[in-house]
Amino acid sequence: MTSAIRPFLSTASFVRLPLRTGFRHLAESGYEGVEIMVTHDPATQEPHLLAQAAREFDVKIEAIHAPFLLITRRVWGSDPIGKIYRAVQVAEQVGAPLVVIHPPYRWQLRFRRWIDRSLAEFSARTGVTVAVENMFPVGGERGVTFHADQELEDLDGYPYLVLDTSHAAVSGIDILDAYRRYRDKLVHVHLSNNAGKGWDSHLPVYDGVLPLDRFLELLASEGYRGTMSIELDLRPYLEDDKALREVLVRNREFCETHLPAPERTGA
Repeated sequence: MTSAIRPFLSTASFVRLPLRTGFRHLAESGYEGVEIMVTHDPATQEPHLLAQAAREFDVKIEAIHAPFLLITRRVWGSDPIGKIYRAVQVAEQVGAPLVVIHPPYRWQLRFRRWIDRSLAEFSARTGVTVAVENMFPVGGERGVTFHADQELEDLDGYPYLVLDTSHAAVSGIDILDAYRRYRDKLVHVHLSNNAGKGWDSHLPVYDGVLPLDRFLELLASEGYRGTMSIELDLRPYLEDDKALREVLVRNREFCETHLPAPERTGA
């Protein structure tokens, strides 16, 4: 079976670089699509700037990741539902069919109720799928837990899911089992490997403990219909353009080996 999936790249991999620089690197490395991580950089927040960069580098904006990181907790205000509305507006204007969000913290009861009661209807009404990404527990100073503690059962109630493979590794979740359990509601994958040391390493796909070769082959064999972005920690490579290009190409080629690209039609 020929897979219909063509992995793209997340700008979360270039969070320390200007957006246009990240676009240039991914385009020159053979990626045709991009997931935008909304940050403090205005270029990630304004639809006209995003559309301009996409045209310049001939890449398609496939998804918008709303600003739910701790470091972006004040971007677009502090109300998570307001962030989602703003992200969907951006997605509509740039033609992206997907918005990625983080799950509620334990104390965000209003947000949790909105997801339970309104997320599916909101996605249907806007035509932009809003999907919840699996996170992981992280113990901070004085025992504070920053992320929601997600077991598989915690994901059962969400209508649309994003499976982050590195996050799953931190949570001790088997990615093959997670796919089989949630294949009917899984709409997007954040692909990266993990060091297996209990932290969110977002390693290159070919370097870590996760069986990403088997994971990709499983998705291809079962006709997975969702999308996928490669989301890496590229900080070790940002000062060396040649090394950065090599790691980006190698990640793309790994995916193409285990998840063959769809055949092109027409000339």
